[in-house]
Amino acid sequence: MFEELANGVFRRRYESLDLNVGVVLGEQGILVIDTRASHVEADELREELRTLTTLPVRWVVDTHWHWDHTFGNARFPGAEIWGHELCRKTMVELGDSMKEDAAVWLPDRLEEIAEVVITPPTSVFETAAGIDLGRVVVEMTYHGLGHTDSDIVVTVGEVSFMGDLLEEGAPPVFEDGFPMSWPGTLESAVEIGSSIIVPGHGDTLDRAGAAAQLEEIRAVADLAHRCVEEGIPVTEAAILGPYPPDVMASALERALAVEH
Repeated sequence: MFEELANGVFRRRYESLDLNVGVVLGEQGILVIDTRASHVEADELREELRTLTTLPVRWVVDTHWHWDHTFGNARFPGAEIWGHELCRKTMVELGDSMKEDAAVWLPDRLEEIAEVVITPPTSVFETAAGIDLGRVVVEMTYHGLGHTDSDIVVTVGEVSFMGDLLEEGAPPVFEDGFPMSWPGTLESAVEIGSSIIVPGHGDTLDRAGAAAQLEEIRAVADLAHRCVEEGIPVTEAAILGPYPPDVMASALERALAVEH
């Protein structure tokens, strides 16, 4: 169930996709960070929120546009939905392809995915924004290209929710990422991050764990640069990296396609 990370700040780690959801209690309402992979999963989340409080969900924050974090948005119709401006843009423009991607990952839930009502953020920002919950202010910051073009960090005191800029228990996913830019973005994010870091998937991290993953992503970027500058083939570079060769090949091919 929900784990209290700080006073009034919770996370729920779901078995489905090993996804983390954040919850922050305010004076007159609550804020939810990421809404899961469908309306069905969001309804489960809504039921579980009742074990924490009777207050309504007044704010939702999308850490980025990927379907596993945003397809539950429609189930919070009374909430302000916040995200980076590029998060909204992508969800508006690529809704059908997002559903296609979800269907590949969840082939036994095609009808459920088809019924999702894609609901982009209604409140967006470019660099930084804050939401005053009465008892606490939730800070949202954008640091640049990383796992996607729209990843944000959501900070509440000593807790930072970093979405898929960081992973725990599995390698990062690079398919929509910017592997050469990701290290600088993550370095900036970790610098402002708190002592308790919640990745998009997996267990919580401390600053040392985040720094270790930053070094791995730097190694990926360095290999991508070598592919460009020294002409090393992707297949050869892929066996030199910190992640399995298939993950490395995906990262390097993506880097050469979008950042070269």
